[in-house]
Amino acid sequence: MSECLFCRIAAGEIPATLVAENDQAIAFQDVNPQAPVHVLVIPRAHHSDVSEMVAADPLLAGQVLALAAEVAEQEGLADGYRLVFNTGAKAGQSVFHAHAHVMGGRDLTWPPG
Repeated sequence: MSECLFCRIAAGEIPATLVAENDQAIAFQDVNPQAPVHVLVIPRAHHSDVSEMVAADPLLAGQVLALAAEVAEQEGLADGYRLVFNTGAKAGQSVFHAHAHVMGGRDLTWPPG
């Protein structure tokens, strides 16, 4: 998927501010943060959204979630954070590579949108 922005970040072809990584996923700072802490966690393998990722490899989904929890702890979000997977254009997904948003560092309102 050479045209996929997140695949290119995962491959090291496009620079990103890495926060954490494991064998199956990487985490990096969002370039358009919506909270004081806003980190994206992506699988290294391309899957267009979280539904496709879970269907193809449920264990991979667990690796992504484990890394998201590690990022939250590392970023000092023990008092609360939001974990969001936008799935599909109607939900606001703009990069069609599965990714979780780890957001926190301030009070987050509800409903979000």
